[in-house]
Amino acid sequence: MPRDNGCRGLVRWGWRLLKWGLVGVLLMLTVVVALNVWVFAKTAGRIQHDPLVCASEPVGLVFGTAEGLRGGGHNPYFTARMETAAQLLRLGRVQHLLLSGDNSTRYYNEPVSMWRALRDRNVSTDDMTLDYAGFSTFDSVVRARRVFGVERVLLISQAWHLPRALFIADAIGLKAQGCAVPEGQIAGEWQLWLREWLARAAAVGDLYLWGRDPYFLGPQVTLPIFRKLKEE
Repeated sequence: MPRDNGCRGLVRWGWRLLKWGLVGVLLMLTVVVALNVWVFAKTAGRIQHDPLVCASEPVGLVFGTAEGLRGGGHNPYFTARMETAAQLLRLGRVQHLLLSGDNSTRYYNEPVSMWRALRDRNVSTDDMTLDYAGFSTFDSVVRARRVFGVERVLLISQAWHLPRALFIADAIGLKAQGCAVPEGQIAGEWQLWLREWLARAAAVGDLYLWGRDPYFLGPQVTLPIFRKLKEE
């Protein structure tokens, strides 16, 4: 009998742990959804899906991503960002492109990949500035404001990515609009969407809870377009 009572006690404790574990998961999901709703509400109406009607700003911030997929082939997200950035420049919606991406190793250089892709699309080197320390969306947006002195910007990326970028821009006093590039399908896209939901929630913590700073800031850099304005 004592052994049976012990087994029953373990079962009861097991059910309690399971119950509280489920409660914790549901609470976490509720918080993530609530924070995402807040991000969407704060950035609603500021994302255009056609370059012809995207806001006109002096600088377009192009977010880096891998040029190729792990399984081989070109990354449609990368291609769409490059084509839209080049088009916005031709249309005069932006006067200069800030290419911000990850260059954490000598073998992986998103800004240079973007520069080459845009040169292939007849974009002049003078119209591009490379930011080699855009290790994350947070870093790219904050560095645009604090390192490159940008006050107004057009954010260029996929529609699902732009709410987080706009939310970060708002929090640091960077006036921003979003220009969504054409969507492209890749295998496992649902994982990116899930990660983005979690990333939006994490961005709130970065900005309002633990006071995150970019991984690297460094000296201030004046973009060529701002130098021209000073000279004029």
